[in-house]
Amino acid sequence: MRTFFLALLLCQSAFAFLPRPLDRATIRTVSNDEKLQHRDQFWTPTTTFTTAQSPCVLGRIVLFGSGSDDSSDPVKLIIAGAPASGKGTQCEVIKEKYGVVHLSTGDMLRAAVAAGTEVGTLAKEYMDSGKLVPDEVIIGVVKDRLAEDDCVSKGWLLDGFPRTPAQADALAEAGVSADCFVFLNVPDEVLIERVVGRRTDPETGKIYHMTFSPPEDEEVIARLVQRSDDTEEKAKVRLGQFYSNVDAVKDSYADIMATVDGNRAPSVVSEEVFAVIDEKLASKTTA
Repeated sequence: MRTFFLALLLCQSAFAFLPRPLDRATIRTVSNDEKLQHRDQFWTPTTTFTTAQSPCVLGRIVLFGSGSDDSSDPVKLIIAGAPASGKGTQCEVIKEKYGVVHLSTGDMLRAAVAAGTEVGTLAKEYMDSGKLVPDEVIIGVVKDRLAEDDCVSKGWLLDGFPRTPAQADALAEAGVSADCFVFLNVPDEVLIERVVGRRTDPETGKIYHMTFSPPEDEEVIARLVQRSDDTEEKAKVRLGQFYSNVDAVKDSYADIMATVDGNRAPSVVSEEVFAVIDEKLASKTTA
């Protein structure tokens, strides 16, 4: 009998060091903000037993956010809006919150040209001759950029692209899909006021607005310049071009689109942008 109990004790001792299923209480979900602070923690050793039901668990697993936050399924976003709708401001906070790579067409084209890629070289030929870069070349640049390691691992945010239904169709044909399409809606009169009031400091490159965010330094005010296309007439032309395509682009992403009122304080807009993105990501994981 003593031999039996001794053998049983030895088995229990050995069993304590074998991997065991974790109790549900040891698995938790943390916010995206906490993820940004501890993004490299997926397994955290601990000497503290976390539950009475699982006294032999020697660590805890931390699951970050929803399934869409995992590197194997990165967040993929598109943001659209008319000129001066506030895309730039929202892109910065989206990038910070979700850790995605912020991509604009202009930046991607310049990077491809500088890198001397095949599509970059082709794009340079059009740019040097003063011609518009055709959709098929732009799509090639976008596809190449989205295939790079940082976009694959971190996810991406396309800023103002696609601009036309042809570009949206080409992205779909290339197998590029997004989780959420955010559209910033701002009344035309507000957009024009935002454009006309913009001024740039030629020494620092910083952009001010004479109504909403004027500089306090009189010396800075004296050297501000207005871009040649920041006039009411040219703003209306750009708006007309934007509206000629935007409805068709929105139709292409109707199932993942969320319209946000952009005619509010940036921080308020950001809160709603985060909410609609999180909602789309949550529906993706439960689909």
